[in-house]
Amino acid sequence: MTVIKINAITVDPDSGDELAKRFAARAGAVDDADGFEGFELLQPADERTTWLVLTRWRDEESFRAWMSSPAFAHGHRSEAERQGEPAQKPVGTHSELWSYTIAGGSKPAS
Repeated sequence: MTVIKINAITVDPDSGDELAKRFAARAGAVDDADGFEGFELLQPADERTTWLVLTRWRDEESFRAWMSSPAFAHGHRSEAERQGEPAQKPVGTHSELWSYTIAGGSKPAS
């Protein structure tokens, strides 16, 4: 059963572009994880300052395996850290991890 993990990241109003830039720099880092089904970074389209990182997983076990993997640790290091430089200041001021399963919906048109 597909599980949805949403990381809700609150950023200062002028930091959203930096958040998007950092995610773009590590695009694809999770793509080869067993059980990974998809990823979206959702930018608020109103005055909100909470961005959503939405990932879909085959099951809870796949998500947990990725969270405890070296690939997760590596993917969450900044480009500067990967090159031996000091870590960048975090962009987010707060984050929460939300978990969901699909309870209903519709099929996309073919």
